[in-house]
Parts: sequence; structure tokens; C-alpha cells
Amino acid sequence: MSTQWLDEAERAAWLRFIAVVELLPGALDTQLRADAKLTHFEYFTLAMLSEAPDRTLRMTSLAQRTNATLPRLSHVVRRLEDRGLVRRTPCPEDARATNAKLTDEGWDVVAAASHGHVEAVRRYVFDPLTREQIRQLTGIADALLPGLDPEGRMSALFEPPKS
Repeated sequence: MSTQWLDEAERAAWLRFIAVVELLPGALDTQLRADAKLTHFEYFTLAMLSEAPDRTLRMTSLAQRTNATLPRLSHVVRRLEDRGLVRRTPCPEDARATNAKLTDEGWDVVAAASHGHVEAVRRYVFDPLTREQIRQLTGIADALLPGLDPEGRMSALFEPPKS
């Protein structure tokens, strides 16, 4: 088997891309911990619940939307539950399933945290880019995601429902 090594242009793009992939989560985590005492994953979990009907999702659906394993999500939801931000209840449609519901306090926390989070996302990602670069970034992500997310678990968050 012969490996096709990266050429200079590919290597330059790869090293910059991986630097962004590695540095961005830490920058967002730092901002959210300082402003809201939340990790980025905790914020993302609360945000997904805040956008759901009745601010409630089955744990399996929430795991899918956050790209988490059920054990990881259960651990995080337990921490959020301990803080009064989320409540777990049996699913009325399926007694074997568990729902996670954003509490009123959780809503207040995610709503307050969203302002600083959006400012950080703008500062680190969008402010340095032109409108054309933002369109290109969307196109690049659209080209990469089918290979990374073949089942469309994360892509379902932004793709319109298929009719």
C-alpha cells in the first residue's frame, strides 16, 4: 500500500485547520466557565434543550444532538440536575426511556450565558472572516460532514427536514 502524503498546500491547510480544531474548544470553554460556570458541552446540552419543544428531549435524542455517548451525557445531565438546571423524568410515551427537561432556572442560565457565548463565537470565528469566507466555511463544512457524520446525527441540527 502506497501512502499519498500531503503536498505543501495540503499540509499548510491541515496544520492550520487542526490548530483551529484544537484551540477553539478551549477558548469557548474558558469564556463559558468565566461567565456562566459552564463547560462548553454543558452549555451545548442546555442550548439543545432550550430549542426543543417544551424544553424536553429523550436522553437518546439529546445524546444524538450533542454527539455524546449516553454514559457521558448521563454524567453531565446529573451535574446539571444537581445544580437545578435540568430535571430527568420517565418518558410518558415509553417507560423504558428517560426525558431531560430544562428547568426555569436552566432556561435563565442558558439565556444569560448565550450573550457572552455568541460574542466569543463572533470574536474567534466570524469577525476575522469576510462574508465570502463565511460562505466558503459553510461549503467546506458541508463537504466534510458527510464523511464525518454519515448518519447525519449532527447535520440534522441545521438541515431542513426532508419532506
